[in-house]
Amino acid sequence: MPAKTGLISVMERAARKAGVRLRRDFSEVEHLQISKKGPADFVSKADQKAERTIYDELLHARPDWSFLMEEGGEILGDEDSPRWIIDPLDGTSNFLHAIPHFAISIAVQERRLDGKGWGDVIAAMVYQPLTDESFWAEKSRGAWLGERRLRVSGRKNLNEALLATGTPYKGHGDFKEWHKIFDEFGPKVAGIRRFGAASLDLAWLAAGRYDGFWESGLQPWDTAAGCLIVREAGGFVTDFKGRSPVICDDQLLASTDMLHSRLHKMLVNALRSQ
Repeated sequence: MPAKTGLISVMERAARKAGVRLRRDFSEVEHLQISKKGPADFVSKADQKAERTIYDELLHARPDWSFLMEEGGEILGDEDSPRWIIDPLDGTSNFLHAIPHFAISIAVQERRLDGKGWGDVIAAMVYQPLTDESFWAEKSRGAWLGERRLRVSGRKNLNEALLATGTPYKGHGDFKEWHKIFDEFGPKVAGIRRFGAASLDLAWLAAGRYDGFWESGLQPWDTAAGCLIVREAGGFVTDFKGRSPVICDDQLLASTDMLHSRLHKMLVNALRSQ
């Protein structure tokens, strides 16, 4: 294992500090399920407090850097410096319903060399507070779970593949598109899971727990870290047209090196039938 750089150490320290707070708040939200008021307002505050904790830690470590955050929006720093992309609580609905599946996602994105916008994601961290699992990657240095090197699964057959997805829900997503893809994939694979936290889905894909993942209508903070972790674990990440933007969010198909081409062809065929 390569020694963790200072950048990864900073990210992990921020994630773990926020994770302590989220673990404590999660134990409280379980009790709030029985109250008449319900836990929604409490969870919103937990989300905001976690983001503030991460923001304060990262700002202290890199005071000139920019931020893109789910709750706090964009905060611009020095024009030549990278930015942090932060989701302090990916899987909010799970947290709200006391389902123990959520994560903190942090990524670092450099500015383009020509100064026009943002370029490569160079570092990523997805931290699951309840299991204390820290998935991380740096560009060209591999992907890791703690001190263990990650590699996408080597499964070659679709009938052995386990896929993950994010399903549309009220006010979010394209039901028709999703059903077309599901109807194409479902009969040919070993199973499809919807656990409700895209960053963890991608981290689990990198760890070989899943063999593929698709979703549309996401945001950069949902996927920036996960895209790098999958790629550094040997997987492929594209949009539905087969292009490979640095951050796939509006359309995302991620899979292993063995299966991505076949899954992409199936997805294209499904969408052509619309």
